[in-house]
Order: sequence, then C-alpha cells, then structure tokens
Amino acid sequence: MPRVTFTANLQRHLDCPSLEVGPGNVDQVLAAVFAQRPVLRSYIVDDQGRLRRHVNVFINSTMIADRNGLSDAVGESDEVFVFQALSGG
Repeated sequence: MPRVTFTANLQRHLDCPSLEVGPGNVDQVLAAVFAQRPVLRSYIVDDQGRLRRHVNVFINSTMIADRNGLSDAVGESDEVFVFQALSGG
C-alpha cells in the first residue's frame, strides 16, 4: 500500500502521522488521507480541490505534474511526500 508522509512542519501543528492508503491517483490517495484526518484538507488543498500554492507533493522522488487535477498515478509500493513550503523574511 502507498505510504503518505507529511513534513515535520505540518506535524508540529497537526496530528498527521504517516498513513498507508490504497493506490490510485493523487486525488484518490489524498481523499483517503482526508477521510482519516479531515483537518488536513484545508492545509493541503483549496476549495476547488487543487493543491495550495505553498504545498508540493512528490511521488517517490518526483514532483507531481498535475497540481490542479491531481491525476498522477500512485502505485502499490510508492511513497507520497506532502511538503508545505516555508516562507518569510
């Protein structure tokens, strides 16, 4: 099963341990995560279901290509990493 892991920055603010969910595409994988941890949704996607500007998702070591539709495939043995970019001055 694919494993979804969140950055330490998100983990400091939210209860978001690594989770194993079923394969599919990024949208389906994130939906499975949100079903278990609903509070994560507003931090990861906007009201249209697109990744927020400050969030990046990698499958293994490759950044996903479809930030709007989240259609990139996630295989049975893939690892999905959700990063929240930091900014400031």
